[in-house]
Formats: sequence, C-alpha cells, structure tokens
Amino acid sequence: MAFDYIIVTDTSANLPAPLLGEHGVTVIPFTYNYEGAERTCLDTEAFEDGEGEAFYAKLKAGERVTTSQITPQRYEEYLEPILKEGRDVLFISMSSGISNSYASSEVAAEQLRAKYPERKLRTVDTLAASLGEGKLVLRAIEYRRAGLGLDENADRLLSDRMKLYQIVLLDDLMFLYRGGRVSVSKALLGTVLGIRPILKGDEDGHLVVCGKARGRKRGLGLLAEKYGELALKGPGHLVGIAYTDCPEDAFALRDTIKETDPHAEFMVVRYEPVTGSYVGPGTVALFFDAEDGVRAY
Repeated sequence: MAFDYIIVTDTSANLPAPLLGEHGVTVIPFTYNYEGAERTCLDTEAFEDGEGEAFYAKLKAGERVTTSQITPQRYEEYLEPILKEGRDVLFISMSSGISNSYASSEVAAEQLRAKYPERKLRTVDTLAASLGEGKLVLRAIEYRRAGLGLDENADRLLSDRMKLYQIVLLDDLMFLYRGGRVSVSKALLGTVLGIRPILKGDEDGHLVVCGKARGRKRGLGLLAEKYGELALKGPGHLVGIAYTDCPEDAFALRDTIKETDPHAEFMVVRYEPVTGSYVGPGTVALFFDAEDGVRAY
C-alpha cells in the first residue's frame, strides 16, 4: 500500500516486526555491545523466547552490556532515501529524557530539511520508551489510516503523549545507575530488605522514583492499583505490559487488570535488549491511557 508519508520509529518501541512491516513502518535500530560484539535487534518478536531468556540470564549473572545513542549520520542513512523518493516522514522517537538519540534525530532532520526543502519531515519525542513509545506508533498508524495528514498526526501525538502513563516495577536501580540514568544514592534503594523501587515517566520523559514495595507481589499489586485509579477503561483501550525475564509476573498483572477492566485489550512483550539492559532483570512495566496531565501523578 502506498502512503503519502512514511512513519519511522526506533527499536525501543518494542513492537513486533511483522506488525510494523504490515503497516509500512521503517525501524531504525539501536545498537548494543554484548559478549564482545556490536549487535542490533530489529526483530523484537524473535527476541521473545530463547534468545531473550538467555540474554537476561547472562545480565543477571553479571554480563555487562553497553549501548550507544543513534547518531545523526545513522538517522540520515535511514531517512534520506525516503525523502529522495519523494515521500514525507513522520519520525516517532524514544524519550529525550532517557536518551540523547532524539537530539541526534533533530540534528539530522535540520540537515535533511535544508537538503530537501520541498519535503516535510516531522519528529515526535514520545517522552516514552518500550510500549509507551509503541502505543504512540500504533496511534500514528491509526491516524494515518483515518486520513490525517502528517502535521495533524504529529500534533495529535504530541497531545496524546501527555495522556500516557508509564509505571515500572524494578528489582533494584543498579542497572539504571550503570547506564547513567539515576544517581548512586538512589541506586541503593532496593538493594537491601527486599524493597522494590517503582518508577514512572514524568512530564519531561524522565524515569523517576514514585514509590517502593516490599516484595514483588506487593509491587505488582501497586501497579494494578495505579491502573484502577488512573486508566481510561473500556473497549478499544490497549494496555501495554513489558517484562525482562519474568513472563509469569507480566501475565499475572494482565489477569489482575482484566478482572477490573474486562474489555481492555493487551499487548504483552519482552523488553528488547537495549531498553531492557537499562531496567535490568526482574522488571515489569505497565503502559496505559489516562486523562491529560496524568504524568504529574
């Protein structure tokens, strides 16, 4: 199917490759260094089973993973051929509050706009990652299918991102500390006494500590309680759940939410390796739609 403009995202969106391919979405990969080699994970669906299990088991055993932001040159490599073909681009990015990659995309976009002044290129900072970002990519697909032009689509996404709630249960904060996402003092939370930190995405797209729970069962219960308190419930509401090495917890959370919102739809995925290496083993994250301004809660 031919489109007036092409939707582009990055692998942090954590959406299945066949789904993105079906809708003509271009995906720019993050890279990570693991076991002495640089790797990418474009097919996050294939990462669901054995490969993903082995990856997080090795992280838990002490294997180190390093990641790199996407460079302006890499963005140009993917975006310029689309513009050269005479198509416009809507790029939907991982949060600028988590990675500097969005800033790199803006550098590339400015250069490409100057080179192709007749074309349109919009970038959207989702202020999200994993299925938070993925939900906005899916929304963009819906808007395009409904006939929205590129600018109207981008403007709606900028509004929708402020209605997206992201809450994450971690085993501890040490992986975020190693990735430079939290301070050492905060990283000590949860390393003793079985305390599990709970984080949320704030108004600027940062992951910030918003609570703590003694034990995983209580932590999962708090995520479900937050859904009951804030979520827009009912038919057509897509709820995202991402996990690293604990599928049983992810599906238990899904079943708990189903009891209170039986008409909700669910997408449950394993964290792709780049974002997953930041949050670490034992992580379960919940993404849902709520009222405007919910990021402040």
